[in-house]
Amino acid sequence: MTLQIVPITFAEACAFVARHHRHHRPPAGCKFCVAVAAGERIPGVALVGRPVSRTLDDGWTLEVNRLCTDGQRNACSMLYAAAWRAAKALGYRKLITYTLPYEGGASLRAAGWRLVGSAGGGSWHCPSRPRVDTHPTQEKLRWDTESA
Repeated sequence: MTLQIVPITFAEACAFVARHHRHHRPPAGCKFCVAVAAGERIPGVALVGRPVSRTLDDGWTLEVNRLCTDGQRNACSMLYAAAWRAAKALGYRKLITYTLPYEGGASLRAAGWRLVGSAGGGSWHCPSRPRVDTHPTQEKLRWDTESA
């Protein structure tokens, strides 16, 4: 079956993430969402928003905050490529995302992204604002793609 990029609402994308994502809940918001369709079925979504890191939130950079599929072949690379095309069309100069070290990154490389290096990790918990971590807290790998 041929895959194609289609629009999706934030609520629909969040519902998909809530059902299928391995270790994250849906994000609180986003700039835009895209989905991939296989006929009438939606096997994957990408939610793109401002960078979580304040140091990277320069007004020219966006982050793929969630990318989630049901395992459909080629869906991830199609979504990463579509997210970058949409971000460029909106005037952004860079798009970033993070993966866990055990995730290979083949979809990102196939979509033309590059591995920048290690980043982040740790907990947001502090005594003045206690939190319960429901996501992986190990160091992540940062990827990006940017306009020439």
